[in-house]
Amino acid sequence: MRKSVLCRPNCFMKWSSPALVLVMAVSFLVFQPACARRPFGFGTAKPPVAEIIPKKLTIHGDTRIDNYYWLNERDNPKVIKYLEAENAYTKAVMKPTEALQDKLYKEFVGRIKQTDLSVPYRSQGYYYYTRYEEGSEYPVYCRKKGSLDANEEVLLNVPEMARGREFFSVAGLAVSPDNRLLSYGVDTVSRRMYTIRFKDLVTGQTLPEEIVNTTGQAVWANDNKTVFYALKDEVTLRSFKICRHVLGTPAAEDKLVFHEADDTFDVEAYKSRSKAYIFISSSSTVSNECRYLEADKPAGEFRILQARQRDLEYRADHFRDKFHILTNSGGAKNFQLMTAPVGKTAKENWAPLIPGRDDVLLDDFEMFNDYLVVQERKEGLTRLRIISWGTGTKEHQLDFGEATYSAGLGTNPESDTGWLRYGYSSLTTPHSTFDYNMATREKKLLKQQEVLGGFRPENYQAERLSATARDGTKVPISLVYRKGLVRNGRNPCLIYGYGSYGLSLDADFYSEVLSLLDRGFVYAIAHVRGGQEMGRWWYEDGKLLKKENAFTDFIACAEYLVAQRFTDSGLLFAQGDSAGGLLMGAVANMRPDLFRGILAGVPFVDVVTTMLDHNIPLVTGEFDEWGNPEIRKYYAYMLSYSPYDQVEAKAYPALFVSTGLYDSEVQYFEPAKWVAKLRVMKTDDHPLVFLINMEAGHGGQSGRFRGLKETAMEYAFILTLAGIRQ
Repeated sequence: MRKSVLCRPNCFMKWSSPALVLVMAVSFLVFQPACARRPFGFGTAKPPVAEIIPKKLTIHGDTRIDNYYWLNERDNPKVIKYLEAENAYTKAVMKPTEALQDKLYKEFVGRIKQTDLSVPYRSQGYYYYTRYEEGSEYPVYCRKKGSLDANEEVLLNVPEMARGREFFSVAGLAVSPDNRLLSYGVDTVSRRMYTIRFKDLVTGQTLPEEIVNTTGQAVWANDNKTVFYALKDEVTLRSFKICRHVLGTPAAEDKLVFHEADDTFDVEAYKSRSKAYIFISSSSTVSNECRYLEADKPAGEFRILQARQRDLEYRADHFRDKFHILTNSGGAKNFQLMTAPVGKTAKENWAPLIPGRDDVLLDDFEMFNDYLVVQERKEGLTRLRIISWGTGTKEHQLDFGEATYSAGLGTNPESDTGWLRYGYSSLTTPHSTFDYNMATREKKLLKQQEVLGGFRPENYQAERLSATARDGTKVPISLVYRKGLVRNGRNPCLIYGYGSYGLSLDADFYSEVLSLLDRGFVYAIAHVRGGQEMGRWWYEDGKLLKKENAFTDFIACAEYLVAQRFTDSGLLFAQGDSAGGLLMGAVANMRPDLFRGILAGVPFVDVVTTMLDHNIPLVTGEFDEWGNPEIRKYYAYMLSYSPYDQVEAKAYPALFVSTGLYDSEVQYFEPAKWVAKLRVMKTDDHPLVFLINMEAGHGGQSGRFRGLKETAMEYAFILTLAGIRQ
């Protein structure tokens, strides 16, 4: 629902001359003070006005009038007509920027190496990789047997499969233990409801059987014919049942092996590191429950590893003769790693392997025959720690050498190796894949994203700073700019934020941002509370009845950048997507004077009404993130910050709002209602445009290039507001 485009995270989950343009931009800003500028460079058109149909919404003795509730009727022709009118208005307003959009899009695409190959990884005697062909939106999934010199086998030719489709997504590729069969999920609507299909990799034939309404992931038992998968509820989209399918039998006869009746939980199936067990994991925001079954006995019964308890979070894996459990049990707020013998899995039998620490968040782990690797987060930065299993345990950690960066475990499917694969990037370092010898400490760069178009990392400067929040908390900021930038308060700046679900925003590399930096922008990431950058407490200090901390943290970061003369409020732009769109809506209400413009993607802005509707996808599983408004104290608090409910008659920044008609996480009608209300309430003449992708959902358009057109439009919007028109 309100998750990022990357989906909901948790602590267990794996990972012309620019110089001339810069001179022209600075020249404009010198002679045109921010306070004197008026909106310019946009087209004129009459905005659509949504019909007002009042609906009373009453709870706790409080009645709200929602004039645009009717916009939630996706199948109503009047709704579609209104959305199409908004798209037409956006096109008219943005028409004068089309040349700039086209230039930006060409810059984006021009940095991409179109014919490209991923770094192969070895699994079960095969090397697996993906490759892209010139001009292709989608990858081709391939493998080679035994050696990279062997003949290529094509697993899936996605460009061919997607031909003629407006949207196409493949997920959950999994090969059977005997290497013969492939399972995968296909979504052609962008609702994240996948149909599982099977392919015989020897004959190349796709099998006739299909399993609909799934997460797309099938888990193979060791008999090479049985798979376990999660069904999704067609209304709420919650994954709520685990079923067993035997190839060659009708899907209608599949056996239900587990039904998660609690609608605050969802379920998944996965296989252990050892390949010996299949797990079913039921998860809510604050608790988990795992079941396990021997993968050699797929017809057997799953057993509970540890019964669910509120506030007990854990995820299990199996290696050698023990279960390894990442958990917050025993007061380990930042999580610890524990072990339990098979057959004695209740938590009273759990023994600490890596105890919890107050200053280090334990994010993830990977087990090899001779080494244990743990992914940790300290002082906002990820580190990888290598620990020998041997007597007299020795350990060391990788040094990444930059002040702010993104790093994490890569694809490591096999345990019988001394090499660790990990990924690394930073605001100035493109995505890089390394192999690291855990014994000799040799580091091999296997591949670094090739950024074309003349990119030189030494032309850019990254920093890690901190702002002081209103309660005295230090909030980290990562930022990057082109070297030579003068801190004179005349630089445009885009600051990005999220702050929900414990998702930690790292200083990752995005080549599209170069188009802003080369035009004189500063780009910043505000690591606000609600994420997990500084540990579990950072998350808990930005959720439920402390949600407002995320908003005020973001405002503090923006104010700091102005105070330090990186920028000025007349040149400051904010961006957030999904739950980050809630952040955008909140700060637009709280401090509209601080921002020149705001980019709000698939924004969660109608908090109370959505959280009261149990039929909206993913609502019930998120009461522990936002609160349950059926309880008075949560209702009152959520209402106090809900962007849609708090729209007032006042001046707002320029706004670029986007959504997808088939969004499965933040329904399109939330931003539609927000925009409709803003149109009649706001007192300014600043641009407000609303882009609805009529063929896509939460993640936007599918494919490698098409989504970049929307990014180009967003960037053209803020560049035009900043007075930069080329």
